[in-house]
This record gives sequence, structure tokens and C-alpha cells, in this order.
Amino acid sequence: MTANQEPLELVTDLVKRATQKGADAADAVFVDGTSLSVAWRNGGQEKLERSEGRDLGLRAIIGKRQAIVSSSDFTSPALEELVDRVIAMAKAVPEDPYCGLAPEEKLAREVPELDGCDPVEPSAEALETRAAQAEKAALSVNGVTNSEGAEAGWSRSRVAIAASNGFARMRESSSHAIAVSVLAGEGTAMERDYDYTTAVYGEDLRDAEELGSAAGEKTVRRLNPRKVETAQVPVIYDPRVANSLLNHLAGAVNGSSVARGTSFLKDKMGERIFADGIVVTDDPLRRRGLRSKPFDGEGVACSALDIIDDGVLRSWILDLRSSRQLGLETTGHAARGTSSPPSPSTTNLYMAPGEQTRDALIASLSKGLYVTELIGMGVNGVAGDYSRGASGFWIEAGVIGDPVSEVTIAGNLKDMFLNVTPANDLEFRYGTNAPTLRIDGMTIAGK
Repeated sequence: MTANQEPLELVTDLVKRATQKGADAADAVFVDGTSLSVAWRNGGQEKLERSEGRDLGLRAIIGKRQAIVSSSDFTSPALEELVDRVIAMAKAVPEDPYCGLAPEEKLAREVPELDGCDPVEPSAEALETRAAQAEKAALSVNGVTNSEGAEAGWSRSRVAIAASNGFARMRESSSHAIAVSVLAGEGTAMERDYDYTTAVYGEDLRDAEELGSAAGEKTVRRLNPRKVETAQVPVIYDPRVANSLLNHLAGAVNGSSVARGTSFLKDKMGERIFADGIVVTDDPLRRRGLRSKPFDGEGVACSALDIIDDGVLRSWILDLRSSRQLGLETTGHAARGTSSPPSPSTTNLYMAPGEQTRDALIASLSKGLYVTELIGMGVNGVAGDYSRGASGFWIEAGVIGDPVSEVTIAGNLKDMFLNVTPANDLEFRYGTNAPTLRIDGMTIAGK
């Protein structure tokens, strides 16, 4: 083993050494990444950062015992020591009856091309231009008084995985991003808001000037917010916060949570938990998807999965370990770092759009709250209780009106899911995406 080996050759060699020294099975993962970012504030560069790093992890399995050791030292003596250490640890740790590698029939043999890595690395000057354009546009909006700054960034990473079951493959990914945050008003009456865009390819980013203008306009609209009386009214979630509801769902259908009995959906498989027609899909094979991957962290082939179909819970998100605990088959959703065992995680998660427009959802309300920002993480994953700080705009007679702040929205996710109505405005802007969502029967705690 040498530091100059190619990543796939290096992890394959580590696995071979581990089995030669006593491991019944082994796998190894190599990760390296490069990132570049520029921060721009009040017309001048505030930060320029570039980072490069690489790391690897080796897992050895002896019987039903497993151990993992990671290292960023790629010298030959360090790699030899890595193998010896993981073997020694695997002999000493407690047994885990659910550990083990994927059977050969589950491994990804044919890897689809997902176009997940932009070959163009932007220069620092190009990133500076993106950030500067976004901030300038935001500051030009009438009413904006100050800037928290704009930032443009790029990153690229490679992951190589090899295992003693015969799997050995590598994948690459990239991302570009622009974000800008500004302030409006003066003194204690100041408000802030932001906007951002992220994409696998730089050419797919939203226009920097359009992004900045949107951030500035959102900020100005929040000036002079009022408080509202405590009430039970429908709540409409803007897409940039609607995806948080899917994140709560993802936590509840995570196989590890279900196996531990710590999910409020643990007994709901095959039951209706959303309204008729609702579909929630996780699609790791989406072309240019921010979280796309052809194989998971255990080498298992990935495929699209309808977690919710016509409102009914159809599947958990599973890796090998959680699937064995539950007596099921893995769904190919193992995520993997270099210093911990695989665990289940979603990829490109989204809710399918509905039939009504966003404006129609709003127009149907006599009173309600349009939420644009959420604060805090007051969600009980065991019981499903939901309580979060929020700000946004009051809806009166079907029209968005005054800005609202310092309110709390509360309910239970079981009831909230059953009362979701999606609009038809789904866009794939983030890793998790949802259209505008209306939820009836929410409690608004105000003054």
C-alpha cells in the first residue's frame, strides 16, 4: 500500500490486507474533496477560502463483531497500522447480530450516468462576480439599508468504495451555490431575509442578479410586522420551508428510528398517513440531482422509491443493518462516512405537485398564515408533536397582507400530514423539495 495509489486501487488493497490478516469480511471507503468560496460584503471581498482534504475508513468484520478505523495519513506505515488496529478492535468489541456486507445479488453491477459532476471548476474571480452581482442587486432594492453579505461557492468530491464481496466503484459529484442576506429598516425596526440557489452545474444556478433582487424584495416586505391573536387557522408553507415537513417525514421513516421504536410512524406501515393522491418519492437516480448517486454506501444499487403512494405509507428508508433488524430487504439508502458504520438516509426526496395553483390555495382562505421562515426545532419524533416559531404574512379574505412575526405554529405531525394539500408549483431547488403546502387546523399562538 502506498500513498500514491489511485483511490479505488488503494481501498481495494486495504480490504485485501484486512482479510489476509484475519477479517472474515471488510470494506473501505475513500473520500476526497475540494472547495472554493468567496464572501462579499458592502461592495468588497470579505473572504476567499480554498480547502482540500482526503480521508479513508476501513471496516473489518470478524464473526458478528465489527470495527471501523479512519485516517487522513496515507503513508505506507500508517496504512499498515490502520489495518492492524482495525483487526485488533474487531476482535474485542461486542457482537452486533445485524452487521455484515451486502450479498452479491444486491450489488450495483451497472452504474447509470447521472451527470452529477460539473467538469468546470470556476475561478475565484468567477465566484467573486456571482457574489458581487447578487449583493449589488439586493442593495439596489428600495428600502434595503445594509448587507449581511453574499457568498458564492463551489465544491467537488470523489468517493471510492471497495469490499470483500467483490464491489469496487467510485463516484464523483459537484455543487455550486450563491447566497445573499440583507437588512431593511433602521434601529429596532430592522428586518432581514435571504435567498440562495444551489445546483450541480454552475450553468443551472439562478441568475445572481435575479437572486439578489428577490432577497431584497423579500426583506423589504417584512418591514413593520404585526402580531396576531391566538387562533386555529390554515397555514400555508412557502416552498423554502415546506421541505422541512418532508425532513420530519424522513426522520420518521428512517429504518434505524423504526427499529428502535422511536418513530411516531413505527406502526403505520400500509396505513393512510397523508390525504388521497399524495405521493412522496425518493429518487437517487435523478439526473443532476443534488444528492444523486448510482449506488449507496454499501455498494447496493439505487433506485427510485415511493415512500408515500396515494397517501399510504409504503416503505421505510433502509440500509442493510436496519433492514435485517426489521426482517426486510434494504432499499439501497445507506449513507457512509469514513469513521462510522453505514446508516439509512434519503437522497433526492420530494412531494409530487398537486392540481391547484399557489394563488388558488391562498384565495380559498378567509384567514390564515403564509409562512416564509421557521425558527427552532420543536418536534418530538416519538409522539409527532410539532411546535415551531414562525414568521410570514397574514392572509385575509384570500389575499396576502401584513407581515407577521413572533408567532408559534403547533400541531401533531400525524394530523398535519393528513391535512396537507400541495400546490402545483414544485421546483427542484434543494436536496429535499416540496411545492407550496396548505395545512388545515393548525394552532397559531400569538399575543
